[in-house]
Amino acid sequence: MKPYFILISLFFSFQVFATDIVKIHAPVAESFNCTEHWDGQFKYAGDALGTDCVVQDFYESGERLFMRTFKDNGHKNEDWYGFGKNVLAPCDCTVESINKNNITNEPGIMTPGRAGSILFKKADGTIVLIAHIDNINVSTGDIVKAGKVVATIGNNGYSRNPHLHIAAWKEKQPLQIRFDQKTIDLKSREESGE
Repeated sequence: MKPYFILISLFFSFQVFATDIVKIHAPVAESFNCTEHWDGQFKYAGDALGTDCVVQDFYESGERLFMRTFKDNGHKNEDWYGFGKNVLAPCDCTVESINKNNITNEPGIMTPGRAGSILFKKADGTIVLIAHIDNINVSTGDIVKAGKVVATIGNNGYSRNPHLHIAAWKEKQPLQIRFDQKTIDLKSREESGE
């Protein structure tokens, strides 16, 4: 194969890949980790290619220090480092719709029902969903800036622990989520005194 054919093939491959992702603002101001829904795990927009994110923090046990998502045994929502933390808007966008769920699950026990959530719509038509939230402080039709506090992390709907479910799609086509690392502004260990 000629080198210029390889370059053209790589260019078009990148173009296809680049349209399958959406880059959004970090969902929280704390350290977090995410587990992605793999391609084919769910078929409908809102879950397909979504990601579940939990806040993590340092946990000390004796002389050991490591990252965890909860303290003690995690049986109380307050044990989870993310519970009640601020949720940040994913983009400069419009609040398309809101669902409130006032039932708070106990960790490890799900209460079926639609999660507290916000649908955001970008100018290009991309929809971003953030779910399992409480204390929503925006209204349908509001225009928000990326990084604005819009809610807090809850534990409601089909959720076993405090976390955020984030999904995105455009014209019913699920998109892979990439967090803009330039929006993550965590202190170094030296700055935080660790």
